[in-house]
Amino acid sequence: MIPRYSRPDMVAIWSPETKFRIWYEIEAHACDAQADLGVIPRANADAVWRAKDVQFDVARIDEIEAVTKHDVIAFLTHLAEHVGADDARFVHQGMTSSDVLDTTLNVQLVRASDLLLAGMDRVLTALKTRAMEHKDTVRIGRSHGIHAEPTTMGLTFARFYAEMARGRDRLVAAREEIRTGAISGAVGTFANIDPAVEEHVCAKMGLLPEPISTQVIPRDRHAMFFATLGVIASSIENIAIEVRHMQRTEVLEAEEFFSAGQKGSSAMPHKRNPVLTENLTGLARLVRMAVIPAMENVALWHERDISHSSVERAIGPDATITLDFALHRLAGVVEKLVIYPDNMLANMNKFRGLVMSQRVLLALTQAGVSREDSYRLVQRNAMKVWEQGADFKTELLGDAEVTAALSPAEIEEKFDLAYHTKHVDTIFKRVFG
Repeated sequence: MIPRYSRPDMVAIWSPETKFRIWYEIEAHACDAQADLGVIPRANADAVWRAKDVQFDVARIDEIEAVTKHDVIAFLTHLAEHVGADDARFVHQGMTSSDVLDTTLNVQLVRASDLLLAGMDRVLTALKTRAMEHKDTVRIGRSHGIHAEPTTMGLTFARFYAEMARGRDRLVAAREEIRTGAISGAVGTFANIDPAVEEHVCAKMGLLPEPISTQVIPRDRHAMFFATLGVIASSIENIAIEVRHMQRTEVLEAEEFFSAGQKGSSAMPHKRNPVLTENLTGLARLVRMAVIPAMENVALWHERDISHSSVERAIGPDATITLDFALHRLAGVVEKLVIYPDNMLANMNKFRGLVMSQRVLLALTQAGVSREDSYRLVQRNAMKVWEQGADFKTELLGDAEVTAALSPAEIEEKFDLAYHTKHVDTIFKRVFG
């Protein structure tokens, strides 16, 4: 990813220096296990560990690869330059390149997951804080973009919290799904390497042995992982879309924090645009872009091919770096979101009581009017609000068919706003415990 949408900690996981360090640790731990089994001399394994403080020269490895056309061989050649050709002769004993590459990729994805989980925790904390702050801040709920019935801003934050909490649970599961390693040889049969080597390396690298691999770790695991990232990205976009709507000039129920000196437009000095949440919508698309290729990587020829390799070199860093950035950007948006309760109330009252239509409908049916007639009576008066700007309650009180079923006091009671918020505490207990 470009630096503009990157955070240093996540970028570091995918740097060549980190990758080669993990390669080295896998090879060194494998040598230890081989020495414990008596397959290679202990002195040779110890010699490999003497390179533990070496800063591997990325440019030198690239130079060797330009000749060998093989990245793992280039690295092993460079490692031998530090360890010594004779001491390094047992490095990679019985292993194949994918043992190193796949195990490394999963180590990186696990580490990336930990950073993503930290980002999700920040988002969840921000959403919970704002939900509690605005638990009783009444605003209009909308369906199809049209006024529906009253809700609260706290409930809006709470539903986003619940959605992101589900996403966190999925990411925990996806992290566990990807937390496997394979040191099983050319076609996964352990013909030239003992399974104990795999167990040792995985334990040292924080992984579990892949129950059955071929020359590669099965890619359904990776498909699950990237699909989870895609769902989380969609949840980010879900929140971003709500903020973008609330910041529209005609709505202005909330807006992104606008700092001193910030500019909204090169042409129009008055502009205050929802640039952060618009950016989040775009970043979500980038993360989801990895999902289909990851699923297509599941189907490989026989014990392996490399059709997945180029894909993962791109989507591994790109998807995790982008999502990491997006999570922290979203957290900042929520933490600083400026909310306008008075505008929320004004918007809700814009159509003069119309949002209470269902209460009146139900009251008429309870009073013995058929549902069809009740609907007709309520809609008849509601249309006067839409088309003439009338006051809904006034129209109902002046409708003889309505007042034949409901007294003025009963009609008046149907416009009590507290009716719609009476179960907010119950919902909050369900969400937050």
